[in-house]
Amino acid sequence: MDVLNAIKSRRSVREFTDEDVSDKQIESILEAGRWAPSGLNNQPWKFKVIRDLELKKKLAECTHYGKTLMNAPVSIAVFLDNSGVYDRTKDLQAMGACIQNMLLATHASGLGAVWLGEILKKRKQAEKILTVPEDCELMAVIAVGKPKNVKSSSSRKSMEELML
Repeated sequence: MDVLNAIKSRRSVREFTDEDVSDKQIESILEAGRWAPSGLNNQPWKFKVIRDLELKKKLAECTHYGKTLMNAPVSIAVFLDNSGVYDRTKDLQAMGACIQNMLLATHASGLGAVWLGEILKKRKQAEKILTVPEDCELMAVIAVGKPKNVKSSSSRKSMEELML
């Protein structure tokens, strides 16, 4: 898939079929995140793949979008590894690039995903549920699956509105 086409056609998917997501597909998504740009190439990310139903139930209680988490066959928690941070602003920007790479790779593979950021309101609770090292700070949870509804549209501000 052409990169610009992937960027323009990617949508947040919140409803998924019951079809499973293979380990190979997840590895490809993680690989895309791994290759995101980062300052000094410090690669400040860590990932946790979530398939376990009980774990998903507990995590779903941390977000208004719990139904989406439960509906997705797999979710990926994305963390900032604070042990390797050298400039917080640059590293947070790298985390956004990492997550965007993962979303684009998901879309290009024919799967759908949604970036769940609202869960950060209960970040500490989610981190405890996911039993991650203290240095790991949750940045997002990405719900992944085969899209139930394929058609979706979106609009953007005109280029003139965005220019200074």
